[in-house]
Amino acid sequence: MADSQWYDVISSDAGLRQGDIIPRCPVLVPVDSGSLSQEEISAESIEYNVIVLSQSCDLVQDKLDLVIVCPLFTLDKYADKNPFFKNPKGQEALNRGYTPGAHLLGPCRVGQFGDNYLVVDFLSTFSIPLPSLKGYAENLEKRVRLLSPYREHLSQAFARFFMRVGLPTGIPPFHKTFEFPPD
Repeated sequence: MADSQWYDVISSDAGLRQGDIIPRCPVLVPVDSGSLSQEEISAESIEYNVIVLSQSCDLVQDKLDLVIVCPLFTLDKYADKNPFFKNPKGQEALNRGYTPGAHLLGPCRVGQFGDNYLVVDFLSTFSIPLPSLKGYAENLEKRVRLLSPYREHLSQAFARFFMRVGLPTGIPPFHKTFEFPPD
C-alpha cells in the first residue's frame, strides 16, 4: 500500500472502481456556440486528472453507458483558480466541508501529486463513455485508488452537493393542534 491511510497504487488490470484517480484523462468539452440544436457540435479535448464518482457496483456490472468523473487538483492549483482557498480561513472551510462545490482529500504521496492535499471539483462534473474510460485506464501502467472509508466520504460529499436545494417555504402543518406521540 502506497499511503497507509488514504490511497493504494493498483495495476492497470484492477478494473475501474469508484475513487480511482485517472491522470491526464482527455475530456471532451463542447465549445459554446449558443445552441446545442446544431447538427454538428464543436468540442475541445482538455486533459484533467479526474476521480471516478460512479458507484463501483454499477461499473463492475457494466450497468452504465457513461461514467461520472470530476477534476482533481492539488490544493495549490485549486487555490490558483479560487483565491479564497489560498488563505487559512478558506482552507479550513474546505477541510470542514463548508464548501459544497469542492471536497478535500488527504495528501497523496504517490504519482504526480507530490505529497499535496487534493481537491475534487464538484462544480465541473463530466461524463465519459464507460468503454473509453476503461480502455484509457487499462493503458496506464499503474494508477491510484482512494481507499475506504475516504471513498465513501467522497461519495457522501458529492451526494450532499448534488441534492442541495433551497425552497422558498416549507409545507405548513396540516393540523395546528396535532402532536406526535412520544417515542
